[in-house]
Amino acid sequence: MFYRNSIIKLRNNFTNYFHQYHKNFSNLNKYSSQITQKKERGAAQAMLYSLGLTKNDLNKPQVGVVSMWYSGNPCNSKLNIYSDAISLSIKNQKMIPMQFNTISVSDGISMGTQGMRYSLPSRELIADSIETVVNAQHYDGVICIPGCDKNLPGSLMGISRLNRPSLIVYGGSMKSTTYKGTKLDIVSAFESYGKYISGKITEDERLEIIQNACDKGCGSCSGLYTANTMAVCLETLGMMLPNSSSTSTGTIEKELECLYTGNIIHNLLEKDIKPSDILTKESFLNAITMTYAFGGSTNAVIHLLACANSAQIDITLDDFQNLNHIPVILNMKPHGEYVMYDLSKIGGTARVTKYLIQKGLLNGNCLTVTGNTLWENVKKCEDMEFTKQNIVLPLEKPFKNDGHIKILKGNLSPNGCLSKIYKNKKIFKGKACVFDNENDMVQALSNNKIKSNSFVIIRYQGESIGCPEMLTPTSALIGHFGSDNAPPLATDGRFSGGSHGILIAHLPDAYKKDSLTRIIKNNDDIEINLSTNEINLLVDNEQIKERLNNIPQKKLNISGYLKKFSKLCGTFQDGYIT
Repeated sequence: MFYRNSIIKLRNNFTNYFHQYHKNFSNLNKYSSQITQKKERGAAQAMLYSLGLTKNDLNKPQVGVVSMWYSGNPCNSKLNIYSDAISLSIKNQKMIPMQFNTISVSDGISMGTQGMRYSLPSRELIADSIETVVNAQHYDGVICIPGCDKNLPGSLMGISRLNRPSLIVYGGSMKSTTYKGTKLDIVSAFESYGKYISGKITEDERLEIIQNACDKGCGSCSGLYTANTMAVCLETLGMMLPNSSSTSTGTIEKELECLYTGNIIHNLLEKDIKPSDILTKESFLNAITMTYAFGGSTNAVIHLLACANSAQIDITLDDFQNLNHIPVILNMKPHGEYVMYDLSKIGGTARVTKYLIQKGLLNGNCLTVTGNTLWENVKKCEDMEFTKQNIVLPLEKPFKNDGHIKILKGNLSPNGCLSKIYKNKKIFKGKACVFDNENDMVQALSNNKIKSNSFVIIRYQGESIGCPEMLTPTSALIGHFGSDNAPPLATDGRFSGGSHGILIAHLPDAYKKDSLTRIIKNNDDIEINLSTNEINLLVDNEQIKERLNNIPQKKLNISGYLKKFSKLCGTFQDGYIT
C-alpha cells in the first residue's frame, strides 16, 4: 500500500515535480561531472558516447545500480529483473542508471563443504567491489540489490565507505511450502538427514522434503535467517524503504518498490542525504533491538559490528549485551512456526516497527532514505493487534521473555563469544565430545557416538579459515535428537540463522596459540551459565597451562583469497572486518 499510494501521488504531481527538480543537474552530478564535463576528460566522454549516451545525457547524474545477481542461487536468481526495473525508474527521473554486478556465495549450497569457508570473506569482496566501481567510475549515487546473507552487510559496508546518496532494495525472500500439512523451508531439508539416520523418516520421505523445501519462485531463505534478519536491520537503520525487508520476491509490492526507487534516489541526490546522515549510534541501537525482538540470526552481531566500523560508529559487544533483555516477540522459523511471507500478509516489518516505537523500544526520530524519520515512515500503518494472528506476540506475553543471544565470557572465551539459546534453563553442562571438522561430527552422529549428555565441540573453524557456518551439524543434531533433547554445540566458527538448539559460536580460533578451544579434550566438563553469562572449561588452571605448553598447534593449510583474508581479518569483537 505504501508504494501504491506513493506512485499514485507521483503520477498526479509529476508535472510540478519535473519543473521543481529538473531545471538543472548542477547540484546532482558533482561526481560524474568530473568525467562528463571537463574538456580534458574527452577520452572518457568518447567511451560514454560509445554506450549510446547523448550530449544532454552527459549533463545528467549517474547512479550505480549494483546487484548480486547470478543464476546459480535462488536467493539471487531474480535480482537482474529488479535491477532492470530500478534502472527504468532512474531513467524516468531523467538520470542515467549504470548497472553492474558483484559476487555472491550461496550459503545454502556451500554449507557443510569447504566452499562455506568463502561465505564470510565474500562480504569483504562485495564491499570492496562496490567501493571500487563507484569511485573509479565517478557515480553520483548508488542503489544496491542484495539477495543472499553476506550480500546485505557487504552492500551497507560498501556504500558507507563511499558516503554518497544511496539506498538498498532487498531482493526479497521466497514463500514457504508445505509437506503433509507442515511448513517447509531450507532448514527442513538440512534437518531431514538427522531424521533419516535416526529412523524417523524413510528415504522416500527425505527425498520428498528436499524436493519441496524451497519455493520454485525463488528468493532468499524464508525464515528469520541471516538474509531476512539483516534486511530487517537495514530497514530499521533507515537504508531501505518501509517493508522492503518483508516483501517477498515476485510480488507486486516488490515490483512497485523497485519502480519507486528512482524518485527516492533523486530526492537523496537533490537534498544530498548520505549514509553518514542516516547511520548513527541511535540507528544502530535500533537495529540491535530489532534483532532481539525478531529473534534474528546471530550473524547480525558480527555484521552490525562490521557495518558500524565502516560507518565510523562506535558499536561494541557491550551494546548487544545491554539490550539482551528485549523479549523475542516473533513466532517465526527457526524458533517458531511462520516465515517472512506470513509477516508481510499482516502488515510487514513496518507494522512491527510502529508497535515497538509506540512501546518506547525504538527511537523513531532517526532519519531514513525517504527523507523522513523512522516514525514518519510507519505512523500510518495499522496498529498491531494480537487477536487475529499468532505471528507477532505482545511484549507482555512474548515468545521468549528475554534475548535469545547473549555475550558470554569465562575462561573459554575471555574476550567474549555468543550463545543462541531459547530454553528457559540457566545452566547447561556436559562431557566434551571433540571434533576438528564438522564432517567427522556428522559421521559420529550417524554411528550413534554422540549422546544427549554430550557437549559437542567443533573447532578449527574460526576466522583463520573463513569462519564457516555450522548449519549442517546443528540441523543434524535437531533432526536426530529433537529440539528438546539435542546436546549443546560450541564452535569457533559461526552459526547460520537457521541453526537452533543450545549453541555457542565464536569461541577463540583454535588455530591461535593462546586459544583454549584447541586444548579441549574428550570428556572434559564444560558448563554454560546464563545467570553469570559465562562458558567455562572445568579444568584446573595448572592443567590448562600444561596443555597450552605441550599440545602442538595445528598447521594452517590455506591458499589464495582465504590466505589473504586470514591475514587481514579481525576478530569476533570487531565483526571480522578486514
